[in-house]
Amino acid sequence: MPDWTKEQKKAIDSRHGSILVSAAAGSGKTAVLAERVLRLITDKLNPVSADRLLIVTFTNDAAAEMRSRIEKKLYEKCLENPADRGLLRQKYLLQSADICTIDSFCINLVRDNFELCGVSPDFKVGDGSELNEAKNLILKSIFE
Repeated sequence: MPDWTKEQKKAIDSRHGSILVSAAAGSGKTAVLAERVLRLITDKLNPVSADRLLIVTFTNDAAAEMRSRIEKKLYEKCLENPADRGLLRQKYLLQSADICTIDSFCINLVRDNFELCGVSPDFKVGDGSELNEAKNLILKSIFE
């Protein structure tokens, strides 16, 4: 177990709902959040169901790394406690946890609520060139 800083320990141990961990690259954000998740889902008295988690990162690589670390730690716990049905259940439920980028979270939110957002159910996200084209058309229209 790493030697956590005071701030890291606070983020890991907090049971006050959502938290935001913001720090420089290489400072241990992923390790802190993975440890926090592990403690939340393996809490003996009041475990959080793994499929109720929402973990949002900025990159696909970070989301994959987060999922991988949590799965690895949970797998190790299951090996240490093979008869613990709660751990096995969490291992299964973790597959349904939302561990994604902010972009994919927002896209899924709009897809699930397209009628409330006033968009077509078959909307698509534009790539850089499409967005530049649309921006240029809008600017041209404004200046005309």
